[in-house]
Amino acid sequence: MTFDLGDGIRLRLVDHGDAEAYAAAYDVNRAHLAYWDPVRDESFYTVEWHNGLVTQYLRDHADGRAARFVLTHDDGRILGVANVTNIVRGAFHSADLGYWIDASLAGRGVMTRVIAIVIDYARAELELHRLQASTLLENAASQRVLRHNGFEQIGMAPKYLRIAGEWQDHLLFQRILSDS
Repeated sequence: MTFDLGDGIRLRLVDHGDAEAYAAAYDVNRAHLAYWDPVRDESFYTVEWHNGLVTQYLRDHADGRAARFVLTHDDGRILGVANVTNIVRGAFHSADLGYWIDASLAGRGVMTRVIAIVIDYARAELELHRLQASTLLENAASQRVLRHNGFEQIGMAPKYLRIAGEWQDHLLFQRILSDS
């Protein structure tokens, strides 16, 4: 399942051969992501590390716990990711949404289109009732992506995630999928 976004850019589920492109994408975007991500050990930027992650991602997908997407270019580069993780079934039928995009594509509306596709996948393929997401308080770009895709802010969580080495407050968003 591949979604063509134009300009040689496609969205697809993670595959076995993605470790090298993952490592390269994170390495190229170190400075761009440093403010928004946890502090990363140098080993995180290696192909070996990402081989293990891709293996785990595929296992999680097979077990129904997650669906991880990569935004790729025709030349094989990974230009971003979108993840539906922590899928909980039962009475909840909900999951977390996370994403990032290569610095070269930031602010061009690409991630807004990606998230629309991921929402449709979460509704139709994963049969989820709800997606939730969080952003740092000052991450206006990510908040625009969420709002543009029908997410509503539902609160603020103090010291929610350890980002850039600090426990940081986050705005919480949700999108109900089963009513749309």
